[in-house]
Amino acid sequence: MDKLKNQIVSEKSIRLLQQNQYTFQVDSKLTKTEMKNWIEQFFDVEVKGTNSSRITSRSEKKRNKVNPNFTSRRKMIVRLKKNYFIPLFLGET
Repeated sequence: MDKLKNQIVSEKSIRLLQQNQYTFQVDSKLTKTEMKNWIEQFFDVEVKGTNSSRITSRSEKKRNKVNPNFTSRRKMIVRLKKNYFIPLFLGET
């Protein structure tokens, strides 16, 4: 479970739960396909799709003007097929 660092709980991620989408902070070297396969095996669900984005803090942006592509965090939003949910989250859709 070292690839999945933690769940992200914010206003947006709670709104996405209503659409059967779950938000995770993951290892920055993880690909979408690896994340999809891992989620399907670990939680025994079917994934419809994934979206990912890299997150940089303001201090990283200032410090890394030479290498602006450096990031230490990555966020993934996982969409599940109908009638599937991850029980780790409180909201069952």
